[in-house]
Amino acid sequence: MAESQNSGAFVEFERVQKSYDGETLVVKDLNLSLPKGEFLTMLGPSGSGKTTCLMMLAGFETATHGDIRLDGVSINNIPPHKRGIGMVFQNYALFPHMTVAENLSFPLEVRRMGKAEREAKVKRALDMVQMGAFGGRRPSQLSGGQQQRIALARALVFEAELVLMDEPLGALDKQLREHMQFEIKRIADNLGITVVYVTHDQTEALTMSDRVAVFNDGRIQQLAPPDKLYEEPENSFVAQFIGENNTLEGVVKEIKGGTALVQLDGGGLIDCKPVNVTEAGQRTRVSIRPERVEYNKDRMRPGAHTLKAEVMEFIYMGDIFRTRLKVAGNEDFVIKTRNAPDQVRLQPGTQIEIGWLPEDCRALDAV
Repeated sequence: MAESQNSGAFVEFERVQKSYDGETLVVKDLNLSLPKGEFLTMLGPSGSGKTTCLMMLAGFETATHGDIRLDGVSINNIPPHKRGIGMVFQNYALFPHMTVAENLSFPLEVRRMGKAEREAKVKRALDMVQMGAFGGRRPSQLSGGQQQRIALARALVFEAELVLMDEPLGALDKQLREHMQFEIKRIADNLGITVVYVTHDQTEALTMSDRVAVFNDGRIQQLAPPDKLYEEPENSFVAQFIGENNTLEGVVKEIKGGTALVQLDGGGLIDCKPVNVTEAGQRTRVSIRPERVEYNKDRMRPGAHTLKAEVMEFIYMGDIFRTRLKVAGNEDFVIKTRNAPDQVRLQPGTQIEIGWLPEDCRALDAV
């Protein structure tokens, strides 16, 4: 075992790479550390490297290069069952021939724990997920949501300080999935455990996490708390992947006093916050969130930048109105407005003026 490192991080990836064929890297030079008690989500599209990172941490995959440490100790050569890590999978992986209590007791038996201690820990874990009365049932007698709770309880039963979750809510319906998001977060907070969670569902990541690592092409594109990730994306990929986002293509005319002047391809000159553009002449993709765009002149704040728009489509969504516009040649520009008593339902064909504050408009890299 490597010597303990005194960085204060509980989980650390240092310059970790992974290749399955010796040529193509699916994880490229990953550096990541998280403190004890953090709920970190690895988010990204299929093939981005997030699940491979989780499997290397669990010990089911071996890093091709680099070091993975748990509480300061290198775990690269420690087998999965000796890492003391709880694991929850999408398919639950419960033993069908065992009762719920036996499923939970199994990892404790493997650790040669006495019967009385096993029973106490199983009861505690079942109570934790509000399944105390279900110990005698078999998995086939449970609903999907109940099976998910049992899988979670099994990961918690031996009081692991680190729990890894791989798309654990993917098989549940929308309502139950949302309920379980809050439930898992509440349990993690109450127990003070460290969670590394993998999903491709951005809403899930924003709802549950202390921080989110957005993966693409084997690299972390941005690592930040959910609000910063959504409000301040650092590149075009993150802006597009997290939440709904409007984009307008253009060229940087000048950058002065922390503001970029952008000439849009579809006509119009707008002020933006330069994020990863640095000089005049650069191509840029401008990013504006739908809820930051206003068309009601009474609600438009001083200093808002305005452009002409044509209403293409109005969609009633209950709590919000979603209106699709044609703006600077882009027919997929969306604005979202709250369903308030005074809110106007815009009709297709209507010509309007929209506006936003320059700081809400980000000049990002052109993809």
